[in-house]
Amino acid sequence: MKKILGSSRAAIATTLFCLLLLWFHTMSLSMSSISRINNIIAATSLSWYSSTYTFNNDQETRVQIPTVASQQNNRLLPRGELPMSNQISCNRTCLRYDLCTIDGSTVLDPTTSTFFTMDPTSPVHVEKIRPYPRKYEDYIMGQIKELNLVSGPSSPQCTIRHEAPAIVFSAGGYTGNLFHAFNDGLIPLFITASSFYPDGDFSIVVSEFHDWWQSKYAEMLKVLSKHPIVALEKDNATHCFPSATLGLIAHGFMTIDPTLIPTSKTLMHFRDLIEKAYTQNPILPSPPLDPKPERRPRLVLTCRGNDVSSRRILNQDEVIQVMKEIGFDVIVFQPNRYTSLSEAYAMLNSSHVMVGVHGAALTHALFLRPRSVFMQVVPIGTEWAADAFYGRIAKGLNVNYLEYKIRVEESSLMEKYGKDNVLLKDPSAVQKKGWPTEIMDIYLKQQNVKLDLVRFRKSLKSAYLMAKKFMHKER
Repeated sequence: MKKILGSSRAAIATTLFCLLLLWFHTMSLSMSSISRINNIIAATSLSWYSSTYTFNNDQETRVQIPTVASQQNNRLLPRGELPMSNQISCNRTCLRYDLCTIDGSTVLDPTTSTFFTMDPTSPVHVEKIRPYPRKYEDYIMGQIKELNLVSGPSSPQCTIRHEAPAIVFSAGGYTGNLFHAFNDGLIPLFITASSFYPDGDFSIVVSEFHDWWQSKYAEMLKVLSKHPIVALEKDNATHCFPSATLGLIAHGFMTIDPTLIPTSKTLMHFRDLIEKAYTQNPILPSPPLDPKPERRPRLVLTCRGNDVSSRRILNQDEVIQVMKEIGFDVIVFQPNRYTSLSEAYAMLNSSHVMVGVHGAALTHALFLRPRSVFMQVVPIGTEWAADAFYGRIAKGLNVNYLEYKIRVEESSLMEKYGKDNVLLKDPSAVQKKGWPTEIMDIYLKQQNVKLDLVRFRKSLKSAYLMAKKFMHKER
C-alpha cells in the first residue's frame, strides 16, 4: 500500500513539474513575440515637424507629417501597453499603422475575415485591425475592411495548409493610384518582410483584392513572395499558417530607413527588387542606345493624361522644342492605369533624364538608374509634397535631383485669383493650419503651368550637363 501511495505521489509530482515547464515555455513564446514586435515598432518611433497638414478628401483632419527619429530616442513599450493573449500581440502606438502578430499556428476563415488561434487555457480574446498604413487619415481608413484575430479554446478545421508564415494587408484605400500603390503598399510590404522574414519565405494574404491590382503588379509580387497569393474575397476554404503578421510597417513617404530594419535594407535594395522583377539580368544596366560618343542623352517627359485637367504643361510643344535644341532626344510618356510597368521600366532604365510636373506619374522615378537625372516641376503650393513624395526617391536612389519651382506668372491660378492673392504670394501661410480639401483642390486640381522658356532653358542646360557626365561614366 505504501509503495502504491509513493508511486502516486511521484506521478503527481512529475505531472506538476511537466505542467510548470509547459507554462514557462508558453510564457517564453509569448514574451518572444512581444519582444520582437516591440523592437521593430519601437524602432519606428517618430519625431514631428512643427507644421501640420490635412490629408482627407472630404473632411479636415490635421495631422503632423513625421520624419524618422534616430534610434537613440527609442524605447521599448511596457508590456501593459500591448493588448495580448498568449499568442496574439498588437501594437497601436504608431502614427501610420497598427501591427498585430500571431506567434503560433493560426487558421484563417476568409468568409468572416478572421484569424483563429487555439488557447485552451484562457478566455476568448478578440483583436481587430485595419491593415493599411494610413492610420492618421480617418476618411480612407473608414473604407478599409476590418479583420479579426480571435484566441480561444476552439478554431475551425484546416482545409489548406501553408508552410510559410503570412503577411496580411489591404489592397484597398488609394491603391488605384500609382503613388499610393508603392507608398502605401509595395514599399511597406518590403519593409515588413525585411523586418520579420528576412529569408523572404512568407505568404501574401490580401484583403480587398482586385484582379487588376494583381495583374498590374504581378512581377513585383512574384519577386516579393514565391507563394500563391491568398485573396480573402475570392476564397471560401480555411487556410492554416504557422504564424502571421497583420498590417504593414511604413517609415514615411517613399522612405526606407535602414536603421529601423534589422537587415539594414534601403531604398536601393527596393530598387534592386524592381530590377529583378522587370529584367532578366538584374545586375547589368540597360545597354546604351548608340555606342557612338556623340549620341544625345535620352530625356523622358512625363505628362498628365488627356483625362486629367490639372497640372498640365500648357506650352508643352514649345517646351519639347527647347529640349531638342539643347541636345536631348525626347520621349513623351503619358502613363495611365493600364500602362505596363515592365515597358515603363525598360524605357526609364535606359534613359538619362526624367522631367515631369508634380503628380503620381513621377512615381516612375523609382525606375531611374543611380546617377541619372530627375527634374520635378513644382507648381505653386506643392513645395512640401514635392520634396516629401518624390524628392526622397531621388535621394534614396542616388539620382541627381533638380527642382524647377514655378513663379506666380507661370501658374494658371494667377488669372483666376490675381498675382497678389495670398494663395499665390504666400502658400505656406495658407497651409500653416493644415491642408483642408478646399485649399488642396486649388493647388492640385485647379492649377496648370505655362513654363517660362528662358528660365526653364537654364534648368534644362544643368540637366544636360549632368546627363552627359552620366553617359560618360556608363561607357
